[in-house]
Amino acid sequence: MRKKMVESQGVGLAANQVGQDLAIFVIDKKLAEENSVPDAFINPEITEYSKDKTEMEEGCLSLPDYWIPVSRAKKIKIKALDENGNKIKIKARGFLARVLQHETDHLNGVLIKK
Repeated sequence: MRKKMVESQGVGLAANQVGQDLAIFVIDKKLAEENSVPDAFINPEITEYSKDKTEMEEGCLSLPDYWIPVSRAKKIKIKALDENGNKIKIKARGFLARVLQHETDHLNGVLIKK
């Protein structure tokens, strides 16, 4: 999945986008390192969304060359397992929060939000 995401110049990729029925997504390694978070999330669950929202155009590897403004929470809390099976709880804000919400949406059957 990481290789496919990099080849496609994406910042995140969910397993169901590549035909895998798994609750896993990966995010860009540099984005993960900059925010001191793992780059793989297994069984992710967003447990809290801030009331403050921000709108930004989003694209999706499943819809090449399609961009749409999407309003998302500025901050979230997410829990998951990392690729070693360790429990993780993360407070994310800004672009990281947006990417985590986008990929979690995919795992929950949402292609792109309007």
